[in-house]
Amino acid sequence: MGSERRAPWARERGAEPRWERWLARPAGRLPWASTLAVAALQQVGSHYAALNQPDRAPLDSFARVLLAAGPAFLLLRHRHPTLAVFGTCFVTALYLGGGYPYGPVFACVAVSCFTAVVAGRRRAVWCAVGLLWAGHLLLSHWLYRWLPPGGDGPAPWGEEWAPAAWAVAVVAGAEFVRVRREQWAQARAERAAAERRRADEERLRIARELHDVLAHSISVINVQAGVGLALIDSHPEQARAALTTIKAASKEALGEVRQVLDTLRTPGDAPRSPAPGLDRLQELVRQAAGAGLDVQVAAEGPRRGLPPGADLAAFRIVQEALTNIVRHSGSRTAEVRLHYGPDALEVTVDDEGPALAGTVTGGGNGLVGMRERAAALGGTAEAGPRPGGGFRVRARLPLTSSRKETS
Repeated sequence: MGSERRAPWARERGAEPRWERWLARPAGRLPWASTLAVAALQQVGSHYAALNQPDRAPLDSFARVLLAAGPAFLLLRHRHPTLAVFGTCFVTALYLGGGYPYGPVFACVAVSCFTAVVAGRRRAVWCAVGLLWAGHLLLSHWLYRWLPPGGDGPAPWGEEWAPAAWAVAVVAGAEFVRVRREQWAQARAERAAAERRRADEERLRIARELHDVLAHSISVINVQAGVGLALIDSHPEQARAALTTIKAASKEALGEVRQVLDTLRTPGDAPRSPAPGLDRLQELVRQAAGAGLDVQVAAEGPRRGLPPGADLAAFRIVQEALTNIVRHSGSRTAEVRLHYGPDALEVTVDDEGPALAGTVTGGGNGLVGMRERAAALGGTAEAGPRPGGGFRVRARLPLTSSRKETS
């Protein structure tokens, strides 16, 4: 109770793990919390590392400043990742040049490299890390004679592979996260596009429903209103019958429009009343008779239960075809043929014509809607003049369509 209803296709927000969302979200404010954590790690960790390295230079005020300056560059790592990675590498090189104890001084370098690679600054990371490693080689094998601590000797060459392996591991991990982040962004974009596409399809379905309901009912009402006006003085009983037909047609139209609009107010809920189908074909015949159109219905083949989508599409196609005959044809007779095949239903609606003066046949939203309904089920719908005169609507609706039906 009180929870927001969602469409069946909507993805719940936060479906990804929390750490994935944290990596995928864009940077906003300065990352104070993580920066202070790295600064504390370097200060405390270097203090305890110095206790186990008496041969290195003791931590003095300058060392403390360097241990704080490296993490300070991390405040810029989201907005200026290249500056952050070069700044942390430069400060770390100064720390190593001072002969201070080895320890977590490389933490700020790792964080800045990680962020820069994720941001796509791979070249800057490799350049900065390469310069830091080259500076470490220079300090360990040539400049140690003139730098503290006094009496220090050259470092073994075998130990130089450990920093290189460490740098490669950090960059490789960051590269993995960058690729994953791009995949998450692409997946989110695809989900958003799918939701927009489904929303467009739903709007199109509702537009077709409203068009078919209103076009048919208003056409019947228009014809009956004309009959009532013409006969109200001379034949009031027939005028009363026309008004009765108008009342019934308008009531039915309001009910169907309300059903369609209910799907907008409560998306995802089952409809309160079943969608119309061919079981209501006789209602169309009676409404057409009230509009002065004699409709003959013929069925071929064994009648069978239809899938809801095909049943609704067949009903709406017949409804639209009869509506067009009432509005645009001079014929007062029409023939509806239903052929039940093993894998498809064929619907044919014929009228003898001719077209009324000033009307256009073969176009309009109604005929387009017929084709769209059939295409949504994997079928076809055609409309055009008959060889012997008049007009014909023919649709083929598969009963075993692999496409998703829209009810």
